[in-house]
Amino acid sequence: MLEEPAGPRGGRGDALLAVTREDLDLFGVSELEERIELLEAELARVRGQIEKKRAGRSAADAFFNLGKT
Repeated sequence: MLEEPAGPRGGRGDALLAVTREDLDLFGVSELEERIELLEAELARVRGQIEKKRAGRSAADAFFNLGKT
């Protein structure tokens, strides 16, 4: 039995782009409020990741610049 080949994989951020293109007229107030909560949680997650990356970069810069004046 042959399996169907998988379709093309989406690129980075494609899911987010698709969400931003949804017709919001189709959602009720409670669904829109839930959507806001999810988006705010995602913003917090992204901001946390940015901070982790900045901290890692700062640590690497400090390590490799120890002997330099």
